[in-house]
Amino acid sequence: IYTRRRSDFGRPCYFSDRPAEVCVDIQPDPSLAEAFMLRCPVDTPVQHGSEMSEHEVNTERVEVETRGVNHVEGGWPKDINPQEMEQTARFRKKVEKEENYVNTIVHLGTLMEHCVRQNNAIDIYEEYFGEEEEAEMEDEAPSAKTINVIRDPNITKRTAAHLSWHPDRCKKLAVAYSCLEFQQSTEDMSLDSYIWDLENPNKPQLVLKPSSPLVSLEYNPKDAHILVGGCYNGQLAYWDTRKGGLPVEVSTVEASHRDPVYGAIWLQSKTGTECFSASTDGQVLWWDIRKLSEPTETLVLDITRQGLLENALGAITLEFEPTMVRSLTCHCFSLHTNNPNVAGVGPNPTRAGWAVPGHPQGQGCRGAAHEGCAEGALEHGAAAGSRYHLSYLTAGCWSTVRPAVFFTTKMDGTLDVWDFLFKQNDPSLSLKICDEPLSSLRLQDNGCIVGCGSKLGTVTLLEISSGLCTLQRNEKNLANAMFERETKREKILEARHREMRLKERAR
Repeated sequence: IYTRRRSDFGRPCYFSDRPAEVCVDIQPDPSLAEAFMLRCPVDTPVQHGSEMSEHEVNTERVEVETRGVNHVEGGWPKDINPQEMEQTARFRKKVEKEENYVNTIVHLGTLMEHCVRQNNAIDIYEEYFGEEEEAEMEDEAPSAKTINVIRDPNITKRTAAHLSWHPDRCKKLAVAYSCLEFQQSTEDMSLDSYIWDLENPNKPQLVLKPSSPLVSLEYNPKDAHILVGGCYNGQLAYWDTRKGGLPVEVSTVEASHRDPVYGAIWLQSKTGTECFSASTDGQVLWWDIRKLSEPTETLVLDITRQGLLENALGAITLEFEPTMVRSLTCHCFSLHTNNPNVAGVGPNPTRAGWAVPGHPQGQGCRGAAHEGCAEGALEHGAAAGSRYHLSYLTAGCWSTVRPAVFFTTKMDGTLDVWDFLFKQNDPSLSLKICDEPLSSLRLQDNGCIVGCGSKLGTVTLLEISSGLCTLQRNEKNLANAMFERETKREKILEARHREMRLKERAR
């Protein structure tokens, strides 16, 4: 810094208060007015806001976990157990004899009377525009949107062979993963199957660790913690999710199937522990999970009724009709059987049925998805059939809400939604889910979300439009009338063919 005293340079300034003086007076020149040009307005922006800089902060991720809460009945003294009827009855009698009991009840009665009158005055659940909503829903075109995609977390992908929804909460899905191609599994291929929580699909909620890959997996409808699974080596196992991912008990190899267990279904028994399984070895075995050392009953699928295992037909699908006491449906590799306990579907020996879902409304109708000709999207005798497809059908299921709607999947990765009251030869909605073949299909109990499993282990969840999952007016009666009409037509055609054969024979 260079500094210098003020007194060392220049003259000092003296300021005084005096009137203004005119030093120079320049008069205007009119001749210069012609050269004068107006200048365009100049805008000068002024920013009065303060300058601010942008900052980014990456906070720590909040980890959320599910914890159970035990709710206990309150209001009782510590020395009284609410579960004991005698103690609670004795305590009530003691309280009712007290002097303040009547006054307390009268005081609470006035409060309750006020609440009851409020509830009677206004119905908060009343639908004011129900007819308009129905009209809008009828006009809506069938559609579906993908809401989630769950992939096999392993590097070596396996087929999503079977799906099972949680019976109480529709937010959980159990998926059985296995390689169904003979001798195609590798050493690094995982044996695990998973239970997925749809609210957190990034990782499975529980890993099921069987001794052999699971081909089928089913939740117990009475106890949602229990699952039964059929293994690729023929064994049957069951899990209790409260005890972890290891099976609680596994059937012995000697008493189990000799082929993969393609079907395992729970029976509607009082204990909720009985189930049965079917396999391509030609056997149907009844089990009680409390004792898996041996089956409680065995049925050999021999159409000659001799009970010979070498003549048995391999079963690849299984369905139980709860409205009939002893009604069981298996789909075999060959001609249908005359056994009263086993009903085959489809008379063509070149076709293998991959799905025989029973109708949830109990109309006695059964859908069959055939692999060999891929022509029967729905068969009720000779009732209805789809057109010939270039790709095989792999699975099928009925809608749990609408009696006239069912779903089918194909080898080209397509999901078809059929409404046979609308049209029978073509699906109402056809969706391309993926490029690989679809292997499994399952619909939620509410009928709104359908899950499709593929050959590469990808499970796609789709939410279908309200028109396909809402019961239409008079739909049950129309579906029943169609089933009865087609059944009569089938009998007439059979009688006609029988008469033609007799005439041909006589001639």
